[in-house]
Amino acid sequence: MPVAASAIYFLNLRGDVLINRLYRDDVGGNMVDAFRTHIMQTKELGTCPVRQIGGCSFFYMRIGNVYIVIVVSNNANVACAFKFVVEAVALFRSYFGGAFDEDAIRNNFVLIYELLDEIMDFGYPQNLSPEILKLYITQEGVRSPFLSKLTDRPVPNATLQVTGAVGWRREGLVYRKNEVFLDIVESVNLLMSSKGSVLRCDVTGKILMKCFLSGMPDLKLGLNDKIGLEKEAQLKSRPTKSGKSIELDDVTFHQCVNLTRFNSEKTVSFVPPDGEFELMKYRITEGVNLPFKVLPTIKELGRSRIEVNVKVKSVFGAKMFALGVVVKIPVPKQTAKTNFTVTSGRAKYNASIDSLVWKIRKFPGQTESTLNAEVELISTTTEKKSWTRPPIQMEFQVPMFTASGLRVRFLKVWEKSGYNTVEWVRYITKAGSYEIRC
Repeated sequence: MPVAASAIYFLNLRGDVLINRLYRDDVGGNMVDAFRTHIMQTKELGTCPVRQIGGCSFFYMRIGNVYIVIVVSNNANVACAFKFVVEAVALFRSYFGGAFDEDAIRNNFVLIYELLDEIMDFGYPQNLSPEILKLYITQEGVRSPFLSKLTDRPVPNATLQVTGAVGWRREGLVYRKNEVFLDIVESVNLLMSSKGSVLRCDVTGKILMKCFLSGMPDLKLGLNDKIGLEKEAQLKSRPTKSGKSIELDDVTFHQCVNLTRFNSEKTVSFVPPDGEFELMKYRITEGVNLPFKVLPTIKELGRSRIEVNVKVKSVFGAKMFALGVVVKIPVPKQTAKTNFTVTSGRAKYNASIDSLVWKIRKFPGQTESTLNAEVELISTTTEKKSWTRPPIQMEFQVPMFTASGLRVRFLKVWEKSGYNTVEWVRYITKAGSYEIRC
Protein backbone atom coordinates (compact mmCIF):
# COMPACT_ATOMS: atom_id res chain seq x y z
CA MET A 1 0.00 0.00 0.00
CA PRO A 2 1.42 3.45 -0.89
CA VAL A 3 2.25 5.71 2.04
CA ALA A 4 0.07 8.67 2.98
CA ALA A 5 2.75 11.10 4.22
CA SER A 6 6.51 11.48 4.47
CA ALA A 7 6.21 14.82 6.26
CA ILE A 8 3.41 17.08 7.43
CA TYR A 9 3.55 20.86 7.93
CA PHE A 10 1.16 23.29 9.57
CA LEU A 11 1.58 26.80 8.11
CA ASN A 12 -0.14 30.11 8.73
CA LEU A 13 -1.35 32.35 5.91
CA ARG A 14 2.06 34.05 5.67
CA GLY A 15 3.78 30.69 5.14
CA ASP A 16 5.43 30.50 8.57
CA VAL A 17 5.83 26.97 9.92
CA LEU A 18 3.78 26.47 13.08
CA ILE A 19 4.44 22.74 13.54
CA ASN A 20 6.00 20.07 11.38
CA ARG A 21 6.66 16.35 11.70
CA LEU A 22 8.94 14.17 9.54
CA TYR A 23 7.84 10.54 9.31
CA ARG A 24 10.33 9.27 6.72
CA ASP A 25 13.82 10.26 5.66
CA ASP A 26 13.06 10.39 1.93
CA VAL A 27 12.25 14.13 2.04
CA GLY A 28 14.37 16.97 3.33
CA GLY A 29 13.49 19.31 6.13
CA ASN A 30 13.49 22.33 3.79
CA MET A 31 10.68 21.08 1.54
CA VAL A 32 8.37 23.73 2.92
CA ASP A 33 10.54 26.37 1.24
CA ALA A 34 9.66 24.89 -2.14
CA PHE A 35 5.98 25.03 -1.23
CA ARG A 36 6.22 28.70 -0.29
CA THR A 37 8.22 29.64 -3.37
CA HIS A 38 6.42 27.67 -6.07
CA ILE A 39 2.84 27.66 -4.74
CA MET A 40 2.13 30.32 -2.12
CA GLN A 41 4.11 33.16 -3.68
CA THR A 42 2.75 32.42 -7.17
CA LYS A 43 -0.85 32.65 -5.86
CA GLU A 44 -1.74 29.20 -7.18
CA LEU A 45 -3.19 27.95 -3.90
CA GLY A 46 -6.74 27.76 -5.22
CA THR A 47 -6.00 26.01 -8.52
CA CYS A 48 -5.26 22.42 -7.49
CA PRO A 49 -4.72 20.78 -4.07
CA VAL A 50 -2.07 18.42 -5.49
CA ARG A 51 1.18 19.75 -6.97
CA GLN A 52 4.46 18.17 -8.01
CA ILE A 53 7.67 20.13 -7.53
CA GLY A 54 10.89 18.43 -8.46
CA GLY A 55 10.73 14.86 -7.26
CA CYS A 56 8.15 15.48 -4.50
CA SER A 57 4.38 15.75 -4.38
CA PHE A 58 2.57 18.29 -2.19
CA PHE A 59 -1.00 17.77 -0.93
CA TYR A 60 -2.40 20.77 0.85
CA MET A 61 -5.65 21.92 2.42
CA ARG A 62 -6.68 25.16 4.09
CA ILE A 63 -8.60 24.94 7.38
CA GLY A 64 -9.49 28.44 8.63
CA ASN A 65 -6.23 30.42 8.78
CA VAL A 66 -4.00 27.31 8.70
CA TYR A 67 -2.56 25.41 5.73
CA ILE A 68 -1.90 21.70 6.27
CA VAL A 69 0.70 20.42 3.79
CA ILE A 70 1.66 16.78 3.27
CA VAL A 71 4.87 15.97 1.37
CA VAL A 72 5.81 12.63 -0.23
CA SER A 73 8.62 11.68 -2.59
CA ASN A 74 7.25 8.41 -3.98
CA ASN A 75 3.93 6.83 -4.89
CA ALA A 76 1.27 7.93 -2.38
CA ASN A 77 -2.38 7.32 -1.62
CA VAL A 78 -3.82 10.79 -2.21
CA ALA A 79 -7.34 9.98 -0.98
CA CYS A 80 -5.91 8.45 2.18
CA ALA A 81 -3.76 11.56 2.76
CA PHE A 82 -6.70 13.98 2.53
CA LYS A 83 -8.86 11.68 4.64
CA PHE A 84 -6.09 11.68 7.24
CA VAL A 85 -6.06 15.49 7.29
CA VAL A 86 -9.84 15.73 7.77
CA GLU A 87 -9.84 13.14 10.57
CA ALA A 88 -6.81 14.73 12.24
CA VAL A 89 -8.46 18.16 12.28
CA ALA A 90 -11.60 16.64 13.84
CA LEU A 91 -9.37 15.00 16.47
CA PHE A 92 -7.59 18.28 17.30
CA ARG A 93 -10.91 20.09 17.58
CA SER A 94 -12.18 17.50 20.05
CA TYR A 95 -9.16 18.22 22.25
CA PHE A 96 -9.29 22.01 21.82
CA GLY A 97 -13.01 22.42 22.49
CA GLY A 98 -14.01 22.86 18.84
CA ALA A 99 -11.38 25.40 17.76
CA PHE A 100 -8.69 24.84 15.15
CA ASP A 101 -6.72 27.91 14.12
CA GLU A 102 -3.27 29.42 14.45
CA ASP A 103 -3.78 30.37 18.10
CA ALA A 104 -5.02 26.90 19.02
CA ILE A 105 -1.95 25.33 17.42
CA ARG A 106 0.48 27.69 19.18
CA ASN A 107 -1.19 27.08 22.55
CA ASN A 108 -1.21 23.29 22.18
CA PHE A 109 1.95 22.40 20.25
CA VAL A 110 3.11 19.87 22.88
CA LEU A 111 -0.21 18.01 22.71
CA ILE A 112 -0.23 18.16 18.90
CA TYR A 113 3.24 16.59 18.69
CA GLU A 114 2.09 13.79 20.98
CA LEU A 115 -1.01 13.21 18.86
CA LEU A 116 0.96 13.29 15.61
CA ASP A 117 3.20 10.52 16.94
CA GLU A 118 0.14 8.38 17.73
CA ILE A 119 -2.00 8.88 14.63
CA MET A 120 0.69 8.14 12.03
CA ASP A 121 3.56 5.66 12.01
CA PHE A 122 6.25 5.79 9.30
CA GLY A 123 3.82 7.44 6.90
CA TYR A 124 0.89 5.10 7.53
CA PRO A 125 -2.23 6.41 9.32
CA GLN A 126 -3.23 4.76 12.59
CA ASN A 127 -6.25 5.12 14.87
CA LEU A 128 -7.69 8.65 14.72
CA SER A 129 -10.80 8.10 16.84
CA PRO A 130 -11.07 10.83 19.52
CA GLU A 131 -12.97 8.46 21.84
CA ILE A 132 -10.11 5.95 21.76
CA LEU A 133 -7.17 8.36 21.90
CA LYS A 134 -8.64 10.17 24.88
CA LEU A 135 -8.48 6.94 26.83
CA TYR A 136 -4.67 7.03 27.03
CA ILE A 137 -3.75 10.59 25.98
CA THR A 138 -5.54 12.30 28.83
CA GLN A 139 -3.88 15.69 28.54
CA GLU A 140 -6.44 18.44 27.99
CA GLY A 141 -5.84 21.07 25.37
CA VAL A 142 -5.94 24.81 25.96
CA ARG A 143 -9.49 25.79 25.04
CA SER A 144 -10.83 29.14 23.94
CA PRO A 145 -12.63 31.00 26.76
CA PHE A 146 -15.57 31.52 24.38
CA LEU A 147 -16.13 27.78 23.99
CA SER A 148 -17.84 25.62 26.56
CA LYS A 149 -15.57 23.15 28.27
CA LEU A 150 -16.55 19.58 27.53
CA THR A 151 -16.14 17.04 30.29
CA ASP A 152 -15.30 13.47 29.40
CA ARG A 153 -16.41 10.63 31.60
CA PRO A 154 -13.79 8.09 32.60
CA VAL A 155 -14.17 4.86 30.70
CA PRO A 156 -13.09 1.46 32.02
CA ASN A 157 -11.29 -1.19 29.98
CA ALA A 158 -9.14 1.24 28.00
CA THR A 159 -6.90 -1.53 26.65
CA LEU A 160 -9.89 -3.49 25.38
CA GLN A 161 -11.30 -0.41 23.69
CA VAL A 162 -8.00 0.36 21.95
CA THR A 163 -7.36 -3.15 20.68
CA GLY A 164 -10.90 -4.51 20.40
CA ALA A 165 -13.12 -4.62 17.34
CA VAL A 166 -15.70 -2.17 18.75
CA GLY A 167 -13.49 0.87 18.90
CA TRP A 168 -16.29 3.34 18.10
CA ARG A 169 -18.32 2.72 21.26
CA ARG A 170 -17.52 3.02 24.95
CA GLU A 171 -18.42 0.42 27.49
CA GLY A 172 -20.50 1.15 30.55
CA LEU A 173 -23.03 3.50 28.94
CA VAL A 174 -26.26 3.79 30.91
CA TYR A 175 -29.44 5.66 29.95
CA ARG A 176 -32.68 5.94 31.89
CA LYS A 177 -34.66 5.81 28.64
CA ASN A 178 -33.27 3.76 25.75
CA GLU A 179 -34.17 5.37 22.41
CA VAL A 180 -33.17 5.04 18.77
CA PHE A 181 -33.93 7.79 16.22
CA LEU A 182 -33.61 6.88 12.54
CA ASP A 183 -33.93 9.39 9.70
CA ILE A 184 -33.97 8.52 6.00
CA VAL A 185 -33.04 11.72 4.17
CA GLU A 186 -33.16 11.77 0.37
CA SER A 187 -32.29 14.38 -2.23
CA VAL A 188 -33.96 14.26 -5.65
CA ASN A 189 -31.86 15.28 -8.65
CA LEU A 190 -33.97 15.94 -11.75
CA LEU A 191 -33.66 17.46 -15.18
CA MET A 192 -37.02 17.71 -16.98
CA SER A 193 -37.89 19.01 -20.42
CA SER A 194 -40.44 21.78 -20.99
CA LYS A 195 -42.95 19.14 -22.16
CA GLY A 196 -42.73 17.20 -18.91
CA SER A 197 -40.49 14.32 -20.01
CA VAL A 198 -37.70 13.29 -17.63
CA LEU A 199 -34.23 13.70 -19.12
CA ARG A 200 -32.21 12.71 -16.04
CA CYS A 201 -33.30 11.58 -12.59
CA ASP A 202 -31.71 9.95 -9.56
CA VAL A 203 -31.95 9.97 -5.78
CA THR A 204 -29.09 10.21 -3.30
CA GLY A 205 -29.96 9.21 0.22
CA LYS A 206 -28.47 8.63 3.63
CA ILE A 207 -29.65 6.97 6.81
CA LEU A 208 -28.89 9.02 9.92
CA MET A 209 -29.16 7.53 13.38
CA LYS A 210 -29.09 8.89 16.89
CA CYS A 211 -28.71 6.19 19.53
CA PHE A 212 -29.11 6.58 23.27
CA LEU A 213 -28.76 2.95 24.33
CA SER A 214 -27.27 1.37 27.42
CA GLY A 215 -24.62 -1.32 27.37
CA MET A 216 -23.33 -2.87 24.14
CA PRO A 217 -26.46 -3.41 21.99
CA ASP A 218 -26.61 -5.27 18.68
CA LEU A 219 -28.95 -3.70 16.11
CA LYS A 220 -30.41 -5.25 12.98
CA LEU A 221 -32.00 -3.08 10.28
CA GLY A 222 -34.25 -4.45 7.54
CA LEU A 223 -35.06 -2.45 4.40
CA ASN A 224 -37.22 -3.21 1.40
CA ASP A 225 -34.25 -3.47 -0.94
CA LYS A 226 -34.49 -6.17 -3.61
CA ILE A 227 -31.36 -8.13 -2.70
CA GLY A 228 -32.20 -8.20 1.01
CA LEU A 229 -35.76 -9.43 0.39
CA GLU A 230 -34.58 -12.15 -2.00
CA LYS A 231 -31.92 -13.33 0.45
CA GLU A 232 -34.42 -13.42 3.31
CA ALA A 233 -36.86 -15.45 1.22
CA GLN A 234 -34.07 -17.83 0.27
CA LEU A 235 -33.01 -18.38 3.90
CA LYS A 236 -36.60 -18.94 5.02
CA SER A 237 -37.38 -21.18 2.01
CA ARG A 238 -40.55 -19.34 1.09
CA PRO A 239 -41.56 -16.95 -1.70
CA THR A 240 -41.08 -13.22 -1.32
CA LYS A 241 -44.09 -11.33 -0.04
CA SER A 242 -45.77 -8.97 -2.45
CA GLY A 243 -44.68 -5.38 -2.17
CA LYS A 244 -42.36 -2.91 -3.77
CA SER A 245 -38.67 -3.68 -3.66
CA ILE A 246 -35.97 -1.29 -4.77
CA GLU A 247 -32.41 -1.62 -6.02
CA LEU A 248 -29.77 0.31 -4.10
CA ASP A 249 -26.66 1.51 -5.96
CA ASP A 250 -23.31 2.77 -4.64
CA VAL A 251 -23.99 1.75 -1.04
CA THR A 252 -21.41 2.78 1.57
CA PHE A 253 -21.60 1.90 5.26
CA HIS A 254 -20.30 3.25 8.55
CA GLN A 255 -17.42 1.24 9.97
CA CYS A 256 -19.72 -0.21 12.64
CA VAL A 257 -21.65 -2.32 10.10
CA ASN A 258 -20.78 -6.03 10.04
CA LEU A 259 -19.83 -6.45 6.38
CA THR A 260 -19.35 -10.20 6.70
CA ARG A 261 -22.94 -10.65 7.80
CA PHE A 262 -24.14 -8.21 5.14
CA ASN A 263 -22.40 -10.17 2.39
CA SER A 264 -23.84 -13.47 3.58
CA GLU A 265 -27.31 -12.49 4.85
CA LYS A 266 -27.80 -9.08 3.18
CA THR A 267 -28.90 -7.55 6.49
CA VAL A 268 -27.48 -4.41 8.09
CA SER A 269 -26.20 -5.56 11.49
CA PHE A 270 -24.13 -3.30 13.71
CA VAL A 271 -23.11 -2.21 17.19
CA PRO A 272 -23.88 1.53 16.99
CA PRO A 273 -21.70 4.38 18.19
CA ASP A 274 -23.12 6.47 21.00
CA GLY A 275 -25.01 9.56 19.82
CA GLU A 276 -25.48 10.72 16.24
CA PHE A 277 -23.81 9.13 13.20
CA GLU A 278 -24.39 8.35 9.51
CA LEU A 279 -25.15 4.64 9.11
CA MET A 280 -25.12 4.40 5.31
CA LYS A 281 -25.35 6.26 2.02
CA TYR A 282 -26.88 5.08 -1.22
CA ARG A 283 -28.05 6.12 -4.69
CA ILE A 284 -31.09 5.03 -6.73
CA THR A 285 -31.57 5.51 -10.48
CA GLU A 286 -34.59 3.28 -11.21
CA GLY A 287 -38.23 3.72 -10.25
CA VAL A 288 -37.98 7.22 -8.76
CA ASN A 289 -41.26 8.73 -7.54
CA LEU A 290 -41.11 12.43 -8.34
CA PRO A 291 -42.83 14.56 -5.67
CA PHE A 292 -43.69 17.40 -8.10
CA LYS A 293 -44.49 17.88 -11.75
CA VAL A 294 -43.85 21.31 -13.24
CA LEU A 295 -45.34 22.44 -16.56
CA PRO A 296 -43.98 25.84 -17.69
CA THR A 297 -45.14 27.95 -20.62
CA ILE A 298 -43.13 31.05 -21.48
CA LYS A 299 -44.06 33.21 -24.47
CA GLU A 300 -41.90 36.06 -25.77
CA LEU A 301 -44.22 38.74 -27.19
CA GLY A 302 -41.93 40.93 -29.22
CA ARG A 303 -38.92 42.54 -27.55
CA SER A 304 -40.65 44.20 -24.63
CA ARG A 305 -42.98 41.65 -23.04
CA ILE A 306 -42.96 38.04 -21.79
CA GLU A 307 -45.89 35.97 -20.54
CA VAL A 308 -45.07 33.31 -17.94
CA ASN A 309 -47.37 30.49 -16.89
CA VAL A 310 -46.07 27.83 -14.48
CA LYS A 311 -48.23 25.01 -13.19
CA VAL A 312 -46.94 22.93 -10.25
CA LYS A 313 -48.68 19.71 -9.24
CA SER A 314 -47.87 17.61 -6.17
CA VAL A 315 -47.80 13.90 -6.93
CA PHE A 316 -47.43 12.50 -3.40
CA GLY A 317 -50.33 11.35 -1.21
CA ALA A 318 -53.22 13.63 -0.31
CA LYS A 319 -52.57 13.22 3.43
CA MET A 320 -49.00 14.49 3.09
CA PHE A 321 -47.69 17.99 2.42
CA ALA A 322 -44.49 19.74 1.36
CA LEU A 323 -42.85 22.56 3.30
CA GLY A 324 -40.82 25.51 2.12
CA VAL A 325 -41.58 25.14 -1.59
CA VAL A 326 -39.65 27.69 -3.65
CA VAL A 327 -39.88 27.95 -7.46
CA LYS A 328 -37.28 30.15 -9.19
CA ILE A 329 -38.29 31.15 -12.72
CA PRO A 330 -35.51 32.91 -14.69
CA VAL A 331 -36.26 36.09 -16.64
CA PRO A 332 -34.04 38.32 -18.84
CA LYS A 333 -31.66 40.79 -17.20
CA GLN A 334 -33.42 43.78 -18.81
CA THR A 335 -36.63 43.14 -16.85
CA ALA A 336 -38.26 46.44 -15.87
CA LYS A 337 -41.64 45.50 -14.34
CA THR A 338 -43.55 42.39 -13.33
CA ASN A 339 -47.21 41.63 -12.49
CA PHE A 340 -48.18 38.40 -10.71
CA THR A 341 -51.23 36.25 -10.17
CA VAL A 342 -50.79 33.13 -8.02
CA THR A 343 -53.35 30.63 -6.74
CA SER A 344 -51.35 30.04 -3.55
CA GLY A 345 -48.28 31.44 -1.86
CA ARG A 346 -46.48 34.66 -2.73
CA ALA A 347 -44.28 35.74 -5.64
CA LYS A 348 -41.83 38.56 -6.28
CA TYR A 349 -39.14 39.58 -8.71
CA ASN A 350 -35.56 39.20 -7.44
CA ALA A 351 -33.26 41.34 -9.56
CA SER A 352 -30.07 39.98 -7.95
CA ILE A 353 -30.66 36.51 -9.42
CA ASP A 354 -32.79 37.61 -12.45
CA SER A 355 -35.65 35.36 -11.42
CA LEU A 356 -39.26 35.35 -10.33
CA VAL A 357 -39.31 33.74 -6.89
CA TRP A 358 -42.51 31.94 -5.98
CA LYS A 359 -42.78 30.73 -2.38
CA ILE A 360 -45.42 28.39 -0.94
CA ARG A 361 -45.12 27.69 2.77
CA LYS A 362 -47.25 24.53 2.79
CA PHE A 363 -48.14 22.54 -0.34
CA PRO A 364 -50.71 19.72 0.20
CA GLY A 365 -50.49 16.50 -1.77
CA GLN A 366 -52.57 15.84 -4.90
CA THR A 367 -53.14 19.58 -5.43
CA GLU A 368 -52.18 22.06 -8.10
CA SER A 369 -50.97 25.66 -7.99
CA THR A 370 -50.45 28.09 -10.83
CA LEU A 371 -48.44 31.26 -11.36
CA ASN A 372 -49.23 33.72 -14.13
CA ALA A 373 -46.92 36.68 -14.68
CA GLU A 374 -46.44 39.47 -17.19
CA VAL A 375 -42.87 40.64 -17.53
CA GLU A 376 -42.11 43.99 -19.17
CA LEU A 377 -38.61 44.48 -20.56
CA ILE A 378 -36.56 47.59 -21.15
CA SER A 379 -36.81 48.33 -24.85
CA THR A 380 -33.53 48.90 -26.67
CA THR A 381 -32.84 50.19 -30.16
CA THR A 382 -29.74 48.09 -30.64
CA GLU A 383 -29.97 44.52 -31.82
CA LYS A 384 -29.88 42.20 -28.82
CA LYS A 385 -28.91 38.56 -28.59
CA SER A 386 -31.68 36.00 -28.22
CA TRP A 387 -32.42 35.12 -24.60
CA THR A 388 -31.06 31.74 -23.57
CA ARG A 389 -33.56 30.39 -21.10
CA PRO A 390 -32.00 28.86 -17.98
CA PRO A 391 -33.97 26.03 -16.33
CA ILE A 392 -36.55 26.58 -13.61
CA GLN A 393 -35.27 25.50 -10.19
CA MET A 394 -37.25 24.13 -7.26
CA GLU A 395 -36.61 23.81 -3.54
CA PHE A 396 -38.81 21.80 -1.19
CA GLN A 397 -38.95 19.39 1.71
CA VAL A 398 -41.54 16.60 1.96
CA PRO A 399 -41.78 14.88 5.37
CA MET A 400 -42.73 11.17 5.57
CA PHE A 401 -42.12 10.66 1.85
CA THR A 402 -39.26 8.94 0.02
CA ALA A 403 -38.78 9.43 -3.70
CA SER A 404 -36.99 6.09 -3.91
CA GLY A 405 -39.71 4.17 -2.10
CA LEU A 406 -37.23 2.99 0.55
CA ARG A 407 -38.90 1.83 3.76
CA VAL A 408 -37.73 0.44 7.08
CA ARG A 409 -39.27 -3.01 7.48
CA PHE A 410 -37.90 -3.59 10.97
CA LEU A 411 -35.36 -2.29 13.45
CA LYS A 412 -34.44 -4.82 16.11
CA VAL A 413 -32.37 -4.02 19.22
CA TRP A 414 -30.83 -6.83 21.25
CA GLU A 415 -28.87 -6.35 24.48
CA LYS A 416 -28.05 -8.98 27.07
CA SER A 417 -29.87 -7.10 29.85
CA GLY A 418 -33.08 -7.23 27.79
CA TYR A 419 -34.26 -3.65 28.32
CA ASN A 420 -37.13 -2.11 26.37
CA THR A 421 -36.31 0.26 23.52
CA VAL A 422 -38.29 3.04 21.85
CA GLU A 423 -37.66 3.37 18.10
CA TRP A 424 -38.49 6.48 16.07
CA VAL A 425 -38.38 6.44 12.25
CA ARG A 426 -38.74 9.51 10.04
CA TYR A 427 -38.58 10.04 6.26
CA ILE A 428 -37.60 13.31 4.57
CA THR A 429 -37.27 14.09 0.86
CA LYS A 430 -35.56 17.28 -0.27
CA ALA A 431 -34.70 18.88 -3.59
CA GLY A 432 -31.14 18.37 -4.72
CA SER A 433 -30.77 19.65 -8.28
CA TYR A 434 -34.43 19.90 -9.32
CA GLU A 435 -34.46 21.69 -12.70
CA ILE A 436 -37.08 22.04 -15.42
CA ARG A 437 -36.24 23.41 -18.83
CA CYS A 438 -38.55 26.11 -20.13
